[in-house]
Amino acid sequence: MAKITLKGNPIHTNGDLPAVGSQAPDFHLVDKDLNDVSLSTYAGKKKVISIVPSLDTPVCALSTKKFEEMLAGRDDVVVLTVSADLPFAMGRFCGAEKIEQVKALSMMRTRSFAKDYGVLITDGPLAGITARAIVTLDENNKVLHTEMVPEIAQEPDYDKAFGVLA
Repeated sequence: MAKITLKGNPIHTNGDLPAVGSQAPDFHLVDKDLNDVSLSTYAGKKKVISIVPSLDTPVCALSTKKFEEMLAGRDDVVVLTVSADLPFAMGRFCGAEKIEQVKALSMMRTRSFAKDYGVLITDGPLAGITARAIVTLDENNKVLHTEMVPEIAQEPDYDKAFGVLA
């Protein structure tokens, strides 16, 4: 269980991020067009999984835009932004912000992703959604880098998330 903060107040997650060097757990999420997706949907690509509470918050929106910029010229990498947002809201956000390369994915049908990745917030006002975290995978879904952002209102370390990708 990770201890993080929300505006300085302690909250907890259900577990820990997958260990560096391990195989990432598969997942079943929903894209903005209501399609079911899993890790195999992005087979052969390096992946940066940006886990956020909601795209409808300033830091989540900012980090998604920054990852969109970082994808320029990187056809070998996909950024998957995972949140509890409904696919419809994600689609509106991506359209309004001209997010074309980052793939917004929803936990609409199940919270198993959050549980399997150790990011499900278990107490406090955000209980039931995700902490802010990064999990970077190689093209074979081996975990290369993880970051549980200690304060939800802070941005992740973008350079470290991409820095492990050759």
